Amino acid sequence: MPADLPLRATAGQSTADAQTADAVLMVRPASFGWNPQTQASNRFQRAEPGRASDANERACAEFDALVLQLRGAGVDVTVAADTATPVCPDAIFPNNWVSLHADGTVVLYPMLARNRRLERRLELIASLAAERRRTVVRLLDLTQHESHDRFLEGTGSIVFDHARRIAYACLSPRTHPEPLAELCDELGYQPCTFMATDAAGVPIYHTNVMLAVGSRCCVVAASAIVPRDRERVLSSLAAADRHVEIIDATQMAGFAGNVLELRAADAGSVLAMSATAHASFGPAAIERLASTVNRIVAAPIPTIETLGGGSVRCMLAEVFLPH
Repeated sequence: MPADLPLRATAGQSTADAQTADAVLMVRPASFGWNPQTQASNRFQRAEPGRASDANERACAEFDALVLQLRGAGVDVTVAADTATPVCPDAIFPNNWVSLHADGTVVLYPMLARNRRLERRLELIASLAAERRRTVVRLLDLTQHESHDRFLEGTGSIVFDHARRIAYACLSPRTHPEPLAELCDELGYQPCTFMATDAAGVPIYHTNVMLAVGSRCCVVAASAIVPRDRERVLSSLAAADRHVEIIDATQMAGFAGNVLELRAADAGSVLAMSATAHASFGPAAIERLASTVNRIVAAPIPTIETLGGGSVRCMLAEVFLPH
């Protein structure tokens, strides 16, 4: 594989095109449920005592409804099936183990929970590339960091500003600066690391539950960022000439930070979120967000949010791979 890959957008590619993917990969679960290996670091995850027996069935219904809404809004969705064995309770969140970049790079990430490492399936990427006529140029495998207890969980740990080549990351047990630095060196991005905590002072487990960056708007739980880092991060976000939507701790807990802008087949912009997030924003904020995109998709996924501790953005692995 060539070492020096073209990293900049091609001539004529807009900032919105660079920032937003025109396709996503989603994994339909086979064994969705409460994962005891992730609960210590994920404060958004909550048990449902006495309801475990039908968790996968309920999650699949929520998953299928979201797929229909996204496709109805013009988003190209590739659905892959999880395998029954090995059991992967969080397979519905593929964005944590893989990212698919516009220069043809596929990145595999080091993950904290041992049972989540079983989710990595390169055959899904090979199938997607063949079926969707996408080009894979190289594989960047960061999983060796697991042997040193250094983790970086994909676009959960990292929120990319692709247009400005910045990788935002709040440090936590799941987000370590060393694999982040290696990733940024390989892709040509500048890391922007910071600390963010909940009201109890516990580190936010993933950056993408408190920060989202789109082409014309970003959403950030500013009060979660520790004071010494807050102004630096907010100044960086504001420098992009995007609308900065500030959310509070309650809205963050309602997954208002876990949203993702995508690009539809008609080139219109689609902001994907859960019904919980939509309600958490409130009418005034939704009106502001709606002014920055063409459509908003808001799908109810209560089982996935409760047991999995992640929302719509976590379910979407963006496909930037070139046609």
